[in-house]
Amino acid sequence: MADHGYVHKLRASKPGKAILFVLHGTGGDENQFFGFGAELLPEATIVSPRGDVSEHGAARFFRRTGEGVYDMADLARATDKMASFVKALAAEHDASEIIGLGYSNGANILANVLIEDGVFDRAVLMHPLIPFRPKDHAALAGRKVLITAGERDPICPAPLTQALVVYFKAQNAEVDLEWHSGGHDIRQNEIAAIERFLKA
Repeated sequence: MADHGYVHKLRASKPGKAILFVLHGTGGDENQFFGFGAELLPEATIVSPRGDVSEHGAARFFRRTGEGVYDMADLARATDKMASFVKALAAEHDASEIIGLGYSNGANILANVLIEDGVFDRAVLMHPLIPFRPKDHAALAGRKVLITAGERDPICPAPLTQALVVYFKAQNAEVDLEWHSGGHDIRQNEIAAIERFLKA
């Protein structure tokens, strides 16, 4: 099996079904959300890549120079690489729909691929942090995005979450937002919102 640039785990479905990419957070790997993705969409092809950057031994999808401070050149590199990976796998499996689900660092690379390339039809961004104003992109019109977040998340402050919602709405994407009262943890209401979003 070709790796298309990432070590990854894959469960193939029939050609013509949806393909779901699940992207782990810092320190996770290809196993973190693989089973969750398979439960969410039992008939889809599930792909879970491992981040190709190591931060003190923790896998990530792009480099940063500090908490919330991105290496923008490496983010651009990673975005191009991930977009190519997604397109190659989607074509290989003749996917009817391209869906992404990412948490934390995985949500950040997913969001930036969506912003730069528009390749995902639907995207679940769990606790994303985009600490800059993205460029406008007409291809985002009609894309469906669910953002889940903690009101007291110290890693992804609520005002930046809200700014990302405003950005996607300005691009005419369809955006849902699900808050919980905690921090960077994943809670049951988030999972319920993701299930509703993906099964709609």
